Amino acid sequence: MSKQPKYQQVADALRREIDNGTYGPGSRLPSEAELSARFDASRNTVRSGLNLLVSQGLISSSQGLGYAVRKHEVFKLNASRFENLNFPQNGDAYSTDVTSAGRRPHQTFRVEVTTTPGHIAEQLKVEPESRAVLRFCHRFVDDVPWSTQATYYPDWLVQEAPRLTEPGDIAEGTTRYLSSLGIEQVGYADEILTRMPTPEEARLLEIGAGVPVLIWTRTGYSGEQPIRYTITTFRGDLNRMNYEIGDLSARDENEAK
Repeated sequence: MSKQPKYQQVADALRREIDNGTYGPGSRLPSEAELSARFDASRNTVRSGLNLLVSQGLISSSQGLGYAVRKHEVFKLNASRFENLNFPQNGDAYSTDVTSAGRRPHQTFRVEVTTTPGHIAEQLKVEPESRAVLRFCHRFVDDVPWSTQATYYPDWLVQEAPRLTEPGDIAEGTTRYLSSLGIEQVGYADEILTRMPTPEEARLLEIGAGVPVLIWTRTGYSGEQPIRYTITTFRGDLNRMNYEIGDLSARDENEAK
């Protein structure tokens, strides 16, 4: 006899069936009454098992509709190519990558003059609370919330690149725009972490219980100084990030065989 609590046994059995495809993405699970009969357990025990799977981000619940397996239409982002001007790009990197994947991009913008928080000022090598422009965009892939992106530009840069204050999209992308002015991003430093979302992040990205966010920060540098600090917040269940560094011809040859 298993020493696990009954609700855990229910959750484990259903998790195995989700993993092996018995219940695929979007499929509805049997009702609580049906599961109670199957596992010879009370409704409360079954509900506890289902809630465990909800907290782990495997299923969702809707009042009156029961429980369903979450859909995971994962978008793959090549972070080493993102904003790299050596790669072909039509418009900004986000629109190019999403369109190239055969999916549909959509984003909304907010631009504001603000002050630079202390930890960001340190990255940009400016005084804390100094003036900056914040460009914030809310991005979607096929109408599903994909990420939010907040980029801080120091005031000295805004004086040289006034279009950074425009309220809408910069069609060619900010990296290309700055390059056209002779302000070329020659390098960047990334940091990646995961955590559970704040209430505001959960609202904007429509994140259910148990789903973490992936936080990707990038500090962009010209030859002389930092020129921007970007915080991108992704839904953890719908995104996969990869980097390609160095000579990958051996991999390409193997894939071609």
